[in-house]
Amino acid sequence: MEGQRYVWEGAIPMQIHLHESEVTTLPPPPPALILAPRIGYLPLLIHLIKPHFAATLPPGVDTVWFDYNGLPLKWYIPTGVLFDLLSAEPERPWNLTVHFRGYPNNLLIPCEGEDSVKWSFINSLKEADYIINGNCKNVMHMSQSDQVELWHSVMNGNLEAYLRASSKLKFGIIEDENTLKMDLHSQKSRKTDGEADMGGQMKTGKCFTLHDALKTLMPEFLADKSLTDEEPLRAEGGDEQLVLSEEVSSNRMDAEGREISCSSVESPYASGGAEILLVRIQGIEPKLEIPFSWVVNNLKNPEHFLHICVCLKFPQVNS
Repeated sequence: MEGQRYVWEGAIPMQIHLHESEVTTLPPPPPALILAPRIGYLPLLIHLIKPHFAATLPPGVDTVWFDYNGLPLKWYIPTGVLFDLLSAEPERPWNLTVHFRGYPNNLLIPCEGEDSVKWSFINSLKEADYIINGNCKNVMHMSQSDQVELWHSVMNGNLEAYLRASSKLKFGIIEDENTLKMDLHSQKSRKTDGEADMGGQMKTGKCFTLHDALKTLMPEFLADKSLTDEEPLRAEGGDEQLVLSEEVSSNRMDAEGREISCSSVESPYASGGAEILLVRIQGIEPKLEIPFSWVVNNLKNPEHFLHICVCLKFPQVNS
């Protein structure tokens, strides 16, 4: 619960600039300063941003979108995930450019404001439901009022309201399969004299870790060696190229690595010689030996997906 609370209270300081092609006044307007919730979405900031720039916009119909260093940003990806993916060395404030004209329909799917974001969120919940339960019935059977309550809890960053509404989905808590087996064994052992110690020893067994999950999802970038023998993930100096090339979304994985849902941005480089420089989840760089079940239960986004951002280090390519 405490980990979830930190996630829900997380925010990114932003400095939003109006694109120069849409400035119609002199001097140009100063940037807007916004504190954006990590679990939120960029279109949900428009009601805060538009009044700041309204007096300088050219005539026309608003079609709002954002870019970072010229890259149009996908509005349906949570703001915190975009920041972790695109800012290898965290930039504070994060400088984005807002556009009110010229929506790039060839690059971004249309967004009609809050309604589009809401239905994208609900569709992600359906995907999570299917992966966890094998069908979408839990989400499909939610009443309209429950859906509204759930969505408003996300928009308002209200964790208590979210837990109350999401409990009706019956997604449950992800537990490590090895831990479950050990607990069952311990319970049985208590019924037999002299076996209590054995049950206690079983609890020291190896759980399924974040490292194990990454080895399943990205085996080409992780050597098969123990964590204690690994070099630190963050490397300093040397000739290297850094590429934020992977974003993995996963919302269920058991101890054998089954039932994985993932989407990744392919690296423009071959995997040969590449190493993982850092792993970032919700703005933090967790130790890889942490139990994966804890990561999922505490660091997942409200749509029940866990977004893992991986920064890769590549050897310098000589021309």
